[in-house]
Amino acid sequence: MQTIGYLGPKATFTHLAVTAIFPNAQSVPYNTIPQCIDAVRDGEVDLAVVPLENALEGSVNLTIDYLIHECSLPIVGEIVAPIEQHLLVHPQQADAWKNIERIYSHSHAIAQCHKFLHRHLKRASYEYMASTSAAAKYVSEHPHEKAAAIGNRLAAKEYGLAIAKENIHDYDYNHTRFIILHQQPCELPIDHEPDGYKTTLMITLPKDQAGALHQVLSAFAWRKLNLTKIESRPAKTGLGNYFFIIDIDQKLDDVLIPGAIAELEALDCAVQVLGSYPYYTVRQK
Repeated sequence: MQTIGYLGPKATFTHLAVTAIFPNAQSVPYNTIPQCIDAVRDGEVDLAVVPLENALEGSVNLTIDYLIHECSLPIVGEIVAPIEQHLLVHPQQADAWKNIERIYSHSHAIAQCHKFLHRHLKRASYEYMASTSAAAKYVSEHPHEKAAAIGNRLAAKEYGLAIAKENIHDYDYNHTRFIILHQQPCELPIDHEPDGYKTTLMITLPKDQAGALHQVLSAFAWRKLNLTKIESRPAKTGLGNYFFIIDIDQKLDDVLIPGAIAELEALDCAVQVLGSYPYYTVRQK
């Protein structure tokens, strides 16, 4: 049986993504993203699933930076999952949720629900937790505290909480991208067809060369390679030094993408393929 590490504890959104795509696998929770990635490197689990980007809050920089600077593993798949945030309270507080004094959740979850919180729980203070699930666990263990968690239905079920208000997120289109990591490039044990394929590159520009980024983008443009994302991150080698993460909307082929890479290397760019992989979308039920 495949073992899959994920950002835990139980009932996080990462856990939801894992159970949706790998329903028969043994899932193993880890407390942090680095622990999850290290578990694959050290052979504790076969695969790891960690968050990469949220549609509202942007990239999860810890995931990107740890993969680039600390533990280089290939991306072998991607899961795109809808994020539905609910206000969770202990059943003893269900009828008095408007009197809540403290909100517990991950910082991203609280930010995603700012409009609701400002309108209905303006006087409540915020306590940031490692995950939405950890927040739900805390609320379940403190029934007499006037507290609520922001989390998903699985967390409510797992920790015996009541859903005081459903879908409190600010925007309807709230999705998170999760990447699947393995020690080596591999075919995933998934029995349904992917929604498509991506190739992700890391590109470091040559120093002191005017127009280098324009030349990089041109190498993809004239080949009609569709870029779905381009993002810069600090190279951590000095102020003003950056690398770029670029997603190409197709599988690594034999001609177009290798040709673009060769052109970039001829321009004195450093290019690394972080993965060429299928992506899957979790459908809302």
